[in-house]
Amino acid sequence: MQRLSARSFAALATIGTLVLTGCGTESGHPEAAASAAAGRTIRAQKFMRLTQVHSGTGMTLLEGPTFGKDGGLFVVDVTAPEGKPKVMCVDVRNKKSRGVHTDGRGAYTSAQFSPYDGRLYLSDFAHGEVVSLAPGGGDKRTFFSGEVDGARMNPDDIAFDQAGNLYVSDSHGLSEGEAHGRVVRISRDGTKATVLAKDLAATNGISFDADHRGLWFSELTENRISYLRLDAKGEVTSRHTAIRVDGGIAQTDSIAVDADGNLYQGLHGRAAMAVYDRNGERLATVELPARTEGLESATNVAITPGGTKAYMTVSGPAGGYLYSFDALAEGIRQSNGG
Repeated sequence: MQRLSARSFAALATIGTLVLTGCGTESGHPEAAASAAAGRTIRAQKFMRLTQVHSGTGMTLLEGPTFGKDGGLFVVDVTAPEGKPKVMCVDVRNKKSRGVHTDGRGAYTSAQFSPYDGRLYLSDFAHGEVVSLAPGGGDKRTFFSGEVDGARMNPDDIAFDQAGNLYVSDSHGLSEGEAHGRVVRISRDGTKATVLAKDLAATNGISFDADHRGLWFSELTENRISYLRLDAKGEVTSRHTAIRVDGGIAQTDSIAVDADGNLYQGLHGRAAMAVYDRNGERLATVELPARTEGLESATNVAITPGGTKAYMTVSGPAGGYLYSFDALAEGIRQSNGG
């Protein structure tokens, strides 16, 4: 998620319920993706603009792209003011977008569907909550709220294990510039929260690896990606720094993983993504076309399930956009936002 303070998020809280339509998906071309990787640059193309800068908040910020079962691509707009949709569904076949959910409170920074109950889960960074919606929007429920080990979370990104337990990148301490971030597991019924890692520097992206054996997570203010190995019960067996991202002025944002285990690391401060294999080798950089202006961050990506067409959320003074490119491998659950 692009960086805003918790106070800024609280000031933004806004949102009403609109109509959802089913959407189609497209598959990409593996040959083109392999060629792009070999050249170390994947050139993304503008797909569509979803939002403009909101006069009430002075910005727009797209996040958490994730495909629903009907093929709709769900996207959140973190900074939408009251009356504008906080959650949208994009029909990628027809390039149409409709609002799914809005309320007057949430500052939602990620979205993902649970494999346990099929509902859409959203992290509310400003209020330290995780809420869920019916698959088509509406029926808002609070899944988790309150303190974890004596401190309220600033939940940024989320990931589910195969049983439906939720893993949260808690960016606690960001607004104070202190390394109090955590990785937190919440049981699938929302009754138990466990800290798996702590003293992290603005925990941001989080995703299981392709085999669900461990978690990748990024720390925004350290530009590093770590790996948390888990046992069959979800307990931590080891943790280490896996990749140090040479981002220049850019910082590590959200993470997605494809069927081959490759990591797509979003960048805040540069409208691009860095792609690594599971061993930490830099495979490629996803770049926007030359002379693109007014777009500052590529926060996250969703890869079409079973296909290679990828949709990247890009934002800045020019508005909020989807850019598309051919991923290096097919999309899986871990390629879906979060």
